[in-house]
Amino acid sequence: MIIAIDGPAAAGKGTLARRLAAHLGLAYLDTGLIYRATGKAVLTAGQDPDDAAAAEAAARALGPEDLDAPDLRTDEVAQAASKVSAIPGVRAALLDFQRNFAAEPPGDAKGAVLDGRDIGTVVCPQADHKLFVTATAEVRAERRLKELQERGLDAIYTRVLQDMMERDARDSSRAVSPLVPATDAHLMDTSDLDADQAFEAALQFIAPQDN
Repeated sequence: MIIAIDGPAAAGKGTLARRLAAHLGLAYLDTGLIYRATGKAVLTAGQDPDDAAAAEAAARALGPEDLDAPDLRTDEVAQAASKVSAIPGVRAALLDFQRNFAAEPPGDAKGAVLDGRDIGTVVCPQADHKLFVTATAEVRAERRLKELQERGLDAIYTRVLQDMMERDARDSSRAVSPLVPATDAHLMDTSDLDADQAFEAALQFIAPQDN
Protein backbone atom coordinates (compact mmCIF):
# COMPACT_ATOMS: atom_id res chain seq x y z
CA MET A 1 0.00 0.00 0.00
CA ILE A 2 1.23 3.48 -0.88
CA ILE A 3 -0.34 6.52 0.78
CA ALA A 4 0.45 9.99 -0.56
CA ILE A 5 -0.17 12.96 1.72
CA ASP A 6 0.33 16.47 0.37
CA GLY A 7 -0.34 19.94 1.68
CA PRO A 8 1.17 23.26 2.73
CA ALA A 9 3.45 23.86 5.71
CA ALA A 10 2.02 23.29 9.21
CA ALA A 11 -1.23 21.78 7.95
CA GLY A 12 -0.59 18.71 10.12
CA LYS A 13 0.35 16.29 7.37
CA GLY A 14 3.59 15.12 9.03
CA THR A 15 1.94 14.19 12.31
CA LEU A 16 -0.87 12.51 10.42
CA ALA A 17 1.50 10.59 8.13
CA ARG A 18 3.56 9.26 11.05
CA ARG A 19 0.44 8.07 12.91
CA LEU A 20 -1.02 6.39 9.84
CA ALA A 21 2.29 4.64 9.10
CA ALA A 22 2.55 3.33 12.66
CA HIS A 23 -1.10 2.22 12.75
CA LEU A 24 -1.04 0.47 9.38
CA GLY A 25 2.46 -1.04 9.62
CA LEU A 26 3.90 1.09 6.83
CA ALA A 27 7.26 2.82 6.40
CA TYR A 28 7.25 6.63 6.62
CA LEU A 29 9.20 9.17 4.60
CA ASP A 30 9.03 12.89 5.31
CA THR A 31 10.04 14.07 1.84
CA GLY A 32 10.28 17.62 3.09
CA LEU A 33 13.40 16.60 5.01
CA ILE A 34 15.09 15.74 1.71
CA TYR A 35 14.62 19.30 0.52
CA ARG A 36 15.48 20.72 3.93
CA ALA A 37 18.71 18.72 3.97
CA THR A 38 19.52 19.99 0.49
CA GLY A 39 18.81 23.57 1.50
CA LYS A 40 20.90 23.19 4.64
CA ALA A 41 23.81 21.76 2.66
CA VAL A 42 23.75 24.81 0.39
CA LEU A 43 23.65 27.19 3.38
CA THR A 44 26.44 25.30 5.17
CA ALA A 45 28.59 25.66 2.08
CA GLY A 46 28.00 29.41 2.18
CA GLN A 47 26.10 29.37 -1.10
CA ASP A 48 22.79 30.84 -2.24
CA PRO A 49 19.73 28.50 -2.26
CA ASP A 50 18.59 30.28 -5.43
CA ASP A 51 21.83 29.18 -7.17
CA ALA A 52 20.64 26.28 -9.33
CA ALA A 53 24.08 24.75 -9.85
CA ALA A 54 24.91 24.78 -6.12
CA ALA A 55 21.51 23.37 -5.18
CA GLU A 56 21.63 20.60 -7.77
CA ALA A 57 25.12 19.57 -6.63
CA ALA A 58 23.90 19.41 -3.02
CA ALA A 59 20.90 17.30 -4.04
CA ARG A 60 23.03 14.81 -5.97
CA ALA A 61 25.42 14.45 -3.02
CA LEU A 62 22.67 13.89 -0.45
CA GLY A 63 22.81 10.69 1.61
CA PRO A 64 20.31 9.06 4.02
CA GLU A 65 22.43 10.15 6.99
CA ASP A 66 21.85 13.80 6.05
CA LEU A 67 18.17 13.40 6.95
CA ASP A 68 19.12 12.82 10.60
CA ALA A 69 20.75 16.23 11.08
CA PRO A 70 19.37 17.88 14.25
CA ASP A 71 18.87 21.38 12.82
CA LEU A 72 16.68 20.76 9.80
CA ARG A 73 13.60 22.36 11.40
CA THR A 74 14.78 25.97 11.61
CA ASP A 75 12.95 28.69 9.70
CA GLU A 76 16.13 29.56 7.80
CA VAL A 77 16.43 26.00 6.54
CA ALA A 78 12.69 25.91 5.73
CA GLN A 79 13.01 28.98 3.55
CA ALA A 80 16.10 27.53 1.83
CA ALA A 81 14.21 24.27 1.25
CA SER A 82 11.34 26.12 -0.40
CA LYS A 83 13.79 27.87 -2.73
CA VAL A 84 15.80 24.80 -3.77
CA SER A 85 12.60 22.79 -4.26
CA ALA A 86 11.57 25.19 -7.03
CA ILE A 87 14.68 24.25 -9.06
CA PRO A 88 13.88 21.55 -11.69
CA GLY A 89 17.31 19.91 -11.42
CA VAL A 90 16.94 19.49 -7.67
CA ARG A 91 13.53 17.86 -7.99
CA ALA A 92 14.83 15.51 -10.68
CA ALA A 93 17.81 14.51 -8.55
CA LEU A 94 15.63 13.65 -5.56
CA LEU A 95 12.74 12.01 -7.40
CA ASP A 96 14.34 8.57 -7.71
CA PHE A 97 15.12 8.46 -3.99
CA GLN A 98 11.47 8.98 -3.13
CA ARG A 99 10.12 6.54 -5.71
CA ASN A 100 12.55 3.83 -4.63
CA PHE A 101 11.45 4.26 -1.03
CA ALA A 102 7.81 3.83 -2.01
CA ALA A 103 8.51 0.82 -4.25
CA GLU A 104 10.83 -0.92 -1.79
CA PRO A 105 10.10 0.32 1.73
CA PRO A 106 12.70 -0.59 4.35
CA GLY A 107 12.33 -3.40 6.86
CA ASP A 108 9.22 -5.54 6.88
CA ALA A 109 6.87 -2.70 6.04
CA LYS A 110 3.81 -3.60 3.99
CA GLY A 111 3.98 -0.33 2.11
CA ALA A 112 4.83 3.32 2.62
CA VAL A 113 3.40 6.67 3.60
CA LEU A 114 5.07 9.66 1.96
CA ASP A 115 4.22 13.25 2.78
CA GLY A 116 5.25 16.33 0.91
CA ARG A 117 3.92 18.70 -1.72
CA ASP A 118 3.86 16.69 -4.94
CA ILE A 119 3.59 13.07 -3.82
CA GLY A 120 0.15 12.41 -5.28
CA THR A 121 0.76 14.42 -8.44
CA VAL A 122 4.38 13.59 -9.38
CA VAL A 123 6.24 11.21 -7.07
CA CYS A 124 3.56 8.52 -6.65
CA PRO A 125 0.65 9.32 -8.96
CA GLN A 126 -0.29 5.63 -8.73
CA ALA A 127 -0.65 5.77 -4.92
CA ASP A 128 -3.49 3.68 -3.50
CA HIS A 129 -4.73 6.57 -1.38
CA LYS A 130 -4.14 10.31 -1.74
CA LEU A 131 -4.84 12.98 0.86
CA PHE A 132 -4.43 16.74 0.48
CA VAL A 133 -4.27 18.20 3.98
CA THR A 134 -4.70 21.92 4.42
CA ALA A 135 -5.73 24.63 6.92
CA THR A 136 -6.04 28.40 6.85
CA ALA A 137 -2.78 30.36 6.78
CA GLU A 138 -3.70 31.94 10.13
CA VAL A 139 -4.19 28.58 11.84
CA ARG A 140 -1.00 27.19 10.33
CA ALA A 141 0.97 30.25 11.44
CA GLU A 142 -0.32 29.79 15.00
CA ARG A 143 0.76 26.15 14.93
CA ARG A 144 4.21 27.02 13.61
CA LEU A 145 4.60 29.82 16.19
CA LYS A 146 3.78 27.39 19.01
CA GLU A 147 6.25 24.86 17.59
CA LEU A 148 9.03 27.46 17.44
CA GLN A 149 8.31 28.70 20.95
CA GLU A 150 8.33 25.15 22.32
CA ARG A 151 11.82 24.79 20.87
CA GLY A 152 12.88 27.91 22.77
CA LEU A 153 13.11 30.11 19.69
CA ASP A 154 12.00 33.74 19.55
CA ALA A 155 9.22 34.22 17.02
CA ILE A 156 6.58 36.84 16.23
CA TYR A 157 3.20 35.79 14.87
CA THR A 158 3.01 38.45 12.17
CA ARG A 159 6.43 37.46 10.82
CA VAL A 160 5.60 33.75 10.93
CA LEU A 161 2.34 34.43 9.06
CA GLN A 162 4.14 36.55 6.46
CA ASP A 163 6.77 33.84 5.91
CA MET A 164 4.00 31.23 5.66
CA MET A 165 2.10 33.19 3.01
CA GLU A 166 5.27 33.90 1.01
CA ARG A 167 6.15 30.21 1.08
CA ASP A 168 2.62 29.23 0.04
CA ALA A 169 2.80 31.59 -2.93
CA ARG A 170 6.22 30.29 -3.98
CA ASP A 171 5.21 26.63 -3.61
CA SER A 172 1.93 27.08 -5.47
CA SER A 173 3.27 29.16 -8.35
CA ARG A 174 6.50 27.36 -9.20
CA ALA A 175 6.74 26.02 -12.73
CA VAL A 176 7.77 22.50 -11.69
CA SER A 177 5.55 20.38 -9.42
CA PRO A 178 3.49 23.20 -7.92
CA LEU A 179 1.59 22.60 -4.70
CA VAL A 180 -1.84 21.55 -5.98
CA PRO A 181 -4.14 18.68 -5.00
CA ALA A 182 -4.14 15.64 -7.25
CA THR A 183 -7.43 15.42 -9.13
CA ASP A 184 -8.26 12.22 -7.25
CA ALA A 185 -7.05 13.36 -3.81
CA HIS A 186 -9.30 13.44 -0.77
CA LEU A 187 -9.30 17.03 0.54
CA MET A 188 -9.09 17.43 4.31
CA ASP A 189 -9.17 20.80 6.08
CA THR A 190 -7.67 20.51 9.57
CA SER A 191 -8.32 24.14 10.62
CA ASP A 192 -10.86 22.99 13.21
CA LEU A 193 -9.45 19.51 13.88
CA ASP A 194 -6.97 18.39 16.51
CA ALA A 195 -4.44 15.64 15.76
CA ASP A 196 -6.74 12.83 16.96
CA GLN A 197 -9.70 14.06 14.91
CA ALA A 198 -7.54 14.41 11.80
CA PHE A 199 -6.22 10.87 12.27
CA GLU A 200 -9.71 9.41 12.65
CA ALA A 201 -10.95 11.28 9.57
CA ALA A 202 -8.01 10.08 7.47
CA LEU A 203 -8.36 6.50 8.71
CA GLN A 204 -12.05 6.55 7.83
CA PHE A 205 -11.06 7.44 4.26
CA ILE A 206 -8.16 4.99 3.92
CA ALA A 207 -9.25 2.00 5.97
CA PRO A 208 -12.85 2.39 7.22
CA GLN A 209 -12.89 -1.20 8.40
CA ASP A 210 -10.19 -0.32 10.96
CA ASN A 211 -12.34 2.42 12.50
